[in-house]
Amino acid sequence: MPNPQFTKPWHGVPREQIHWNPTVLEDACIGCGTCVTGCSRLVYRFDFERKKPVVVDPLNCMVGCTTCANTCPAHALVFPPIESVLALEGLAQVRHAVEDDLQARQDILAASAHVPHPDRIVKLVVQSMDKPAADVLCLTLTPVTAGACFCEFVPGQYIELWQPESSHLSRAYSIANAPHGDGSIILHIRRVEGGRFTQWAFETMKVGDTLQARGPLGAFTMRSPVGVPLLFVAGGTGLAPVLALLEQQVYFAPQRDMVLLWGMRQVSDFYALDTLQALTTRAPGLRVVLVSQQLEKPPAMPLAVRFGSGTVLDALAQDASLPGGRDIYAAGPPVMLRELAHALDQQGVAKSRVHMDSFGV
Repeated sequence: MPNPQFTKPWHGVPREQIHWNPTVLEDACIGCGTCVTGCSRLVYRFDFERKKPVVVDPLNCMVGCTTCANTCPAHALVFPPIESVLALEGLAQVRHAVEDDLQARQDILAASAHVPHPDRIVKLVVQSMDKPAADVLCLTLTPVTAGACFCEFVPGQYIELWQPESSHLSRAYSIANAPHGDGSIILHIRRVEGGRFTQWAFETMKVGDTLQARGPLGAFTMRSPVGVPLLFVAGGTGLAPVLALLEQQVYFAPQRDMVLLWGMRQVSDFYALDTLQALTTRAPGLRVVLVSQQLEKPPAMPLAVRFGSGTVLDALAQDASLPGGRDIYAAGPPVMLRELAHALDQQGVAKSRVHMDSFGV
C-alpha cells in the first residue's frame, strides 16, 4: 500500500495526478536488487522466484528523483520525461506553494551563514505604465534617490522586485533597455494566470508607487567578438533582454549582421513593433522576422521586418541560413528554450555559440 507520508500533495498538486515512477525493462534487468534495497520509499519489492524487481507502490516515488535509474548497472530503469515535472513547476499554484512553504518553515530553512554578494538593493519609483497588449505591462522605473541606481548593469541582465507591503518573495524580470545614464530601466511583465505579483501589478500598481529592487543579476550578456554575425531568438516577453542587447549593438555596431526571430501566438500579440521599426531604421544590418501560430493580416512594416507563420522552431527549420555561422542569443519560455537547444544541437550548432537567458537552460 502507498505510504501516506510519501503520497502527500507535491507543492499543492495531488500526487496521484503526477505521472512519475520508474518502469523496469525486464529484458535488460539482471536482477541485482540494487534498486529495491536502495529505495528508502519502498517503491519496489523483489520477486525472489523470478529474481526481478517489481514496482509495487509507484506513488511512493519522489517526484523528480531518478537515483535508482542512475545507479542501475544495467540501465534497466526508465522514467517519464523530466519535462512533465518542469511543466508543473511553471504553474503559479506550484510556485506559490513553494513560496508559502519557505515562509512557513523559515525558522528551519533559513541559512545561518552570511554569504556576501555584490547585489545592490535600490528603491525605484514607477514613472510610467503602458499596456501594449492585454497580458503585457511595460514599466519604466527610475531611482527614488538620485545616483542610487543600476547604472552599471549590462544589457541582458535582470533585477528582482518585491511587492510593497507583502511577505511574498521577490520576482525576477529582465531589463528591456541598455543603460541610459539616468538610472531608468524598462521591464516587460507578462500576466501570469493566478500569479500573485502580476495580479497586483496589473490591477493595483500605479504611477508613483515605490518598489524595492535587487540587482543587477544574470550573465545573459554579449559574449561575441566584434564582426561575428548574430541571431537573436525571443519568445513572448523574452523579447525584453533581447531588446536590451539589440539596443546595445545598434548603438555600437549598426552595420553588424544581425537577425531577430521573435515568436508569438498571434499577430495582435506583438507589442513592440514601433521599437523594432526604430531599431531597423538605425541599423542597416538588422533584419527582423516575426512568426505567429495564427497569422492574421499583419500590419505594414519596413522591408527589414517580415512576418511568417508557425513557431520560431519552424522558422529555423525552414531557413537553414538563420543559424549559419551566427552566435545565438535566446530568451523566452523555458519549454521553448529547451526545444530550441535540442533543435540547434540536431543541426550541429556548437554549444559554445548558443547563449540562453537566465531563466532558460
